[in-house]
Amino acid sequence: MPTKPTAGKSGATKTAAKPAAKKAAGTKPNALQQPLQPSKELAAVVGSTPIARGEVVSKMWEYIKKHNLQNPENKREILADDKLQPIFGKKKVTMFEMNKHIAQHLK
Repeated sequence: MPTKPTAGKSGATKTAAKPAAKKAAGTKPNALQQPLQPSKELAAVVGSTPIARGEVVSKMWEYIKKHNLQNPENKREILADDKLQPIFGKKKVTMFEMNKHIAQHLK
């Protein structure tokens, strides 16, 4: 009984890759890109002009590292100085709590 030849890899055809979808020019920015007005307490650290949430977090980390405010024994903890204490409401917060406190100071 003769065997049928099977189509190998060389016989397969490739489909064209789909081009990436392009965003429309007038789409709304997502929540991280939306400029928000910082409170006066937060403005003392990041500036008083409206700023995107992602930029606020970046500027907060820049401030924390510049002033050496991470707990040396536990780098996840931030030790608040006089400017950060009104934002956090306490002397020590974790990096995960920081975003919750920042959100309360953005409108």
